[in-house]
Amino acid sequence: MTALLEHLRTHRTPTRLLVALRALVRTDSLWLVFLACITGTLAGLAVTVITYTTLFAHHLLAPGHGRLSGLASLTPWRALGIPTLGGLLLGLWHYRANRHGRPPRPVDPIEANALHGGRMSLRDSLVVTGQTILSNGCGASLGLEAGFSQIGGAFGSRIGRNLRLHRADVRLLVGAGTAGAIGAAFDAPLAGAFYAFELIIGSYAYPLLAPIASATLCALAVVHLTGATLPAMVIDTPTTVAPPAYPLLAVLGVAAALIGVALMKSVAATEALLRRLVRPDWLRPAVGGLLVGLLALLSPSVLSSGHMAMRAGLVHAPGLSLALWLLLLKAVASSISVGAGFRGGLFFASLYLGVLAGAAFASVTAPFMPLPVTLCTVAGMCALATTIIGGPLTMILLALETTHSPGMTAAVALTAIVASLTVRRIFGYTFATWRFHLRGENIRSGVDVGWMRSLTVARMMRPIVDSLPADMPIATARTSFAGRMPRYVVLLDADGRYAGLVEGTRIVTLDTRAEQPLSDLAEATHEVLTPQSCVAEAVATFERTSYPALAVVGPQGQVVGLLSERYVLRRYAEELERTRRDLAGEKYAR
Repeated sequence: MTALLEHLRTHRTPTRLLVALRALVRTDSLWLVFLACITGTLAGLAVTVITYTTLFAHHLLAPGHGRLSGLASLTPWRALGIPTLGGLLLGLWHYRANRHGRPPRPVDPIEANALHGGRMSLRDSLVVTGQTILSNGCGASLGLEAGFSQIGGAFGSRIGRNLRLHRADVRLLVGAGTAGAIGAAFDAPLAGAFYAFELIIGSYAYPLLAPIASATLCALAVVHLTGATLPAMVIDTPTTVAPPAYPLLAVLGVAAALIGVALMKSVAATEALLRRLVRPDWLRPAVGGLLVGLLALLSPSVLSSGHMAMRAGLVHAPGLSLALWLLLLKAVASSISVGAGFRGGLFFASLYLGVLAGAAFASVTAPFMPLPVTLCTVAGMCALATTIIGGPLTMILLALETTHSPGMTAAVALTAIVASLTVRRIFGYTFATWRFHLRGENIRSGVDVGWMRSLTVARMMRPIVDSLPADMPIATARTSFAGRMPRYVVLLDADGRYAGLVEGTRIVTLDTRAEQPLSDLAEATHEVLTPQSCVAEAVATFERTSYPALAVVGPQGQVVGLLSERYVLRRYAEELERTRRDLAGEKYAR
């Protein structure tokens, strides 16, 4: 405390405040709730600004008609011209940013929490948000959730990094910002909170509830005060669900999972196809905008996120043929939008696609077992969105907060769980993790695995090693270390490169001829570690080779260190325990 007071006296006022706040957060988790409230408030303000900016852009595209997906028709020159023009502006934006070399790829909240300890660039996040507004505003068939979650998480990351908080605290604030943004966007605080738990943080723990919930409620208060929410829907939902309906709803969950997997694969295929057909990168969004505009001539509901079309489908579900037709149009438009390089996500779009899938399913099952159409549309919405984002509890809560119908809880939960299990068995990815997989990243959620990459062999190894020439006689080796014998001796060839490893006890006790060279005792002559290998790779190498220690060898074959299996396993266990404590929220339980 004395050192802290001295530090405060010798630094400027802003620095004093930061130091004092950092000390308070580290000693009392209640102050972390205060920071989460600030983060949630900023996220709510961002949602308000993004919503009104996008609505203004939609008004330019269709004056006096509000959101695009709710339009009944659109003039051809607007349907074709504005998405194409928006794509051209986005392409030129990318071209200008890439003129002096490709800029670093923006890190989204899931990747930030999984690999980078919550570190996000606020500047890059503002660029992503701006591009998302442009994409959605010109009619690209994508949602705004990418911009909402990106800027909300970036606010939390910046606050945590400016205060130099612990890694777990920064990750929590990223989750708080994202929870606030999603909760405010959907007017669904519980869904926003569990979006953070399931996707951004990667687990739920009771001590984490207070900061996440506080951030969500603060964001929700901001959007209500600014009027950036839509009016509540009035949906005729069933109060009870007949038991025979549950097997059919399970089938709906499987069908929704298959549709979601097909959509995710079609996005990757469309992106690859457009890259081959449209060589200039800057021209690709304009071509994609033109194609989306052509689809909008058939039905304007494919434009933008589809939020208004989703609400209309929940209130008045379309028939079988129309539902299948709109489902195909929206899926193709969304695939083209992502593949062409527009910014946005499939979360919003998957809600509308799920409503259409549920409406079609209700029509198919009507001849032999009539199901309430509203039940099928809500369950389909929940199941397909679960497939895309990978958060079943998030979608269950969102469906219930949207419809205000607790009587459908079990039915909606069943379809979400079945969809989640199906996509896990047949595909194994959500849309976000599928995109990571295509880039070569092995990320399945926001659970922190970045420590595995940062904990490298170079950080764990013992840089000072005992070495001897491989051709040295064993008798000479026994007297080379002045009365002591190292546990492990590294053997070097005539050029000073690694030639094997031998245990010191074997040199002393093995009954061999004294004139034999040490190379006859060498082990692990071809099994080595590299300084860049992470702890997981080191553990796998030790398990595969069964050697108690391995040499660390540089690119030219020179020995740079030695690492034992015992030490690697100990550090690995320590980091796993720290991660477990973070996931369980034990750090905040004080």
